Amino acid sequence: MRKFEGFKPVKKYLYLVKNVDYIIVGFGIAGLSFAETLRQNNKSFVVIADHKDGATSASGGVLNPTVLKRFTAAWKAKEFQEKAIPFYNEMSRYLGEKVISQIAIKRILNSIEEQNDWMVASDKIEMKSFLDSQLVTSKNEKIKAPLKLGVVVGGYQLKPSELLTTYLDKLTDNECFSQAGFDYSQLVVSNEGVQYKQWSSTQIVFAEGAGVVNNPFYPYHAPFTNKSVLVGNKGDYIIIKAPELQVTSILKGGMMLIPLGNDLYKIGATYDRHIYNSIPSTDKREEIIVKLDKMITCDYQVVDQVAGVRPTIKDRRPIIGMLKDKPQIAFLNGLGTRGLSMAPLLSYWLFQELENGTNVPEEVNINRFLK
Repeated sequence: MRKFEGFKPVKKYLYLVKNVDYIIVGFGIAGLSFAETLRQNNKSFVVIADHKDGATSASGGVLNPTVLKRFTAAWKAKEFQEKAIPFYNEMSRYLGEKVISQIAIKRILNSIEEQNDWMVASDKIEMKSFLDSQLVTSKNEKIKAPLKLGVVVGGYQLKPSELLTTYLDKLTDNECFSQAGFDYSQLVVSNEGVQYKQWSSTQIVFAEGAGVVNNPFYPYHAPFTNKSVLVGNKGDYIIIKAPELQVTSILKGGMMLIPLGNDLYKIGATYDRHIYNSIPSTDKREEIIVKLDKMITCDYQVVDQVAGVRPTIKDRRPIIGMLKDKPQIAFLNGLGTRGLSMAPLLSYWLFQELENGTNVPEEVNINRFLK
């Protein structure tokens, strides 16, 4: 078997049963980050996923520590960023290619009031490390920003689809990936652990994103209704080609404009809590275009559109941890719109609970809604 640095080889037992430390179900940013956490801690695992395009591959890839609608910091922004940046840098070293880059995020200010609000926010202790107090004038005549731009310090960019593909290649080469839908009826849970088909383990972690509502072990059974703990949130992006635009930073106006290189830009995203499929929407495409036209003046061509359903939780906090009645089963879910930023630290919290009995913070504990 071909081996790669950092992976603990799968042990093969009689009757072709493979014993691993962990079974991971799902391969978005949650499943990938937990797999990478296991690799960095020399644990064996298998990832089982059908690898359909989901919210992670469709996402913009932006790690933004701020909420630019209100000029506030995102929840636990500093903690998540301090874990995420070295985590992705180590992944870059392991994969042999750069997966994360620092990038400026510039917010188009639309009024004198917004300028004043930005200045006030940038002077707050919790925001000084994120918001530059000096407003800047756009020198790009293709950008509509007559009232200047606010600059976010500490923004980063990933290329999620490429990251998933590259990491999947590593998993496949090391025989740590099974491309298949998960058959819940074949999961056997006992006091000793779990067994699924040919894999035996003490622990299984479900990281299925919005698809978790179809999981019979998921403790909240009201898929995509007002009573549901997890609410799907569909987002659409368009990809445009705009040779005249020449933007190298992320631009936030009515939509977020994200440079991809080669004159390509990803524009989005929309929000829809009523449709739960990954089929690009014509209506949402038009919505994005209307808002984009208020941000830029140059000609462009729409070359693609993607969509995915984000898993969001009703109190806007992820759900992670072991089930009360079945500690062999754990979940890593509900990462929502900031999954790329949160996944490394959430994976660490879950790993510490499963390995060392350190409880995950109560505000993200999956059992908090069962009280």
